[in-house]
Amino acid sequence: MSLDLRASLLSRLRLASILDGASYIVLLGIAMPLKYLADQPLAVRIVGSLHGFLFLALCWYLLRSLLARKLGFGWCAVVFVCALVPFAPFFLDRKLAEIEKDPDTGPDAT
Repeated sequence: MSLDLRASLLSRLRLASILDGASYIVLLGIAMPLKYLADQPLAVRIVGSLHGFLFLALCWYLLRSLLARKLGFGWCAVVFVCALVPFAPFFLDRKLAEIEKDPDTGPDAT
């Protein structure tokens, strides 16, 4: 996975998506069981706050990608929905990398 964070808005979106997906898995797979099985609510507070920040960053880059016409509305909706499904951002990253290389990829990419 090569990301050029200085030059490409889509690379920043991909990074935000991967980080958000990883934090979501940590939240659901580690922090939530710690809260309910080991009575450690601090884990959810910390990981949940981090995940919330990363989710907002993802939404920010989605909006910027839409306004800069790097992604169409349909692809932005797909990225947003994938952010709500565990492991989906990791599968979506491959498609976003293809769109980054060839902007004409996808049904509504402009």
